[in-house]
Amino acid sequence: MEFRSSASIFSGPAGPWLRLMRFDRPIGLALLLWPTWWGLWFAAGGVPQIKNLIIFTLGVVVMRAAGCVINDYADRDLDPKVARTRQRPIARGEIRPQQALGLFFLLMLIALGLVLMTNRLTVLLAIGGAMLAGTYPFLKRFTHFPQIGLGTAFSWAILMAYAAETGDIAAPAWWLFAANLIWTVIYDTQYAMADREDDLEVGVKSTAIAFGRLDVPIIAGLMGLMTALLVLIGLQYLPSPAWFTAVTLVFLLFQIQLWRIRDRRPEACFQAFLSNHWIGLILFIGIAVSFALR
Repeated sequence: MEFRSSASIFSGPAGPWLRLMRFDRPIGLALLLWPTWWGLWFAAGGVPQIKNLIIFTLGVVVMRAAGCVINDYADRDLDPKVARTRQRPIARGEIRPQQALGLFFLLMLIALGLVLMTNRLTVLLAIGGAMLAGTYPFLKRFTHFPQIGLGTAFSWAILMAYAAETGDIAAPAWWLFAANLIWTVIYDTQYAMADREDDLEVGVKSTAIAFGRLDVPIIAGLMGLMTALLVLIGLQYLPSPAWFTAVTLVFLLFQIQLWRIRDRRPEACFQAFLSNHWIGLILFIGIAVSFALR
């Protein structure tokens, strides 16, 4: 599935702004939406409150857009030097950095308005989430493990979902947090493998560079660790055939990804990254069906 749109809306007057927020590449929305919905369904033991479902779904759209905007602002001096990113709106001069920063703060205000409709614990967690979203794009300048920062930011939504739905953060939330953190490192390392040569040239750090020729074995190990965590989650909290079927399918999809990235070809690594949408969807279906059949 090629998560990219060629609709004319992206080449019209609003196009640069929509592309800055990556609405032409909705894969990032999916990768943030699925774990958020995992948290909501787990916290509710089934279908969550409609209010929370709407708030968090809109929150995913807004926060993912904000993350893309601040990422391009942070990389404004790097993107023009990389073939894959030099067509981004700031790099092309379609949008000035100050304008992008203004859009980022506007999106964060919208996110604040959404979270204020929840409860005190969720609002407090949202402060941490905002800090993660704002600082993650700068991590690649200082550490080879920015993927852990991204994983923490993406997994934070699970804790917030639990807090909004139950007023607390129960143990299953932390298990899901850990599984999603590992998964994010897996798929963002695949993404970084596709960009490794460009990143080396401009001096950007990543797990793909840190792992070197051990990248594929380490990803395989992380896949095994995530699968084990998913099995434990099922044994402890969701002993359902639907969940274990989903985990089995995820394990099989991981094997396909490993086969794709075995030669480390950039396009194959990028396609493996894109296929992670199915991982998130399958696990969500496993959770939803399991609770529905209880």
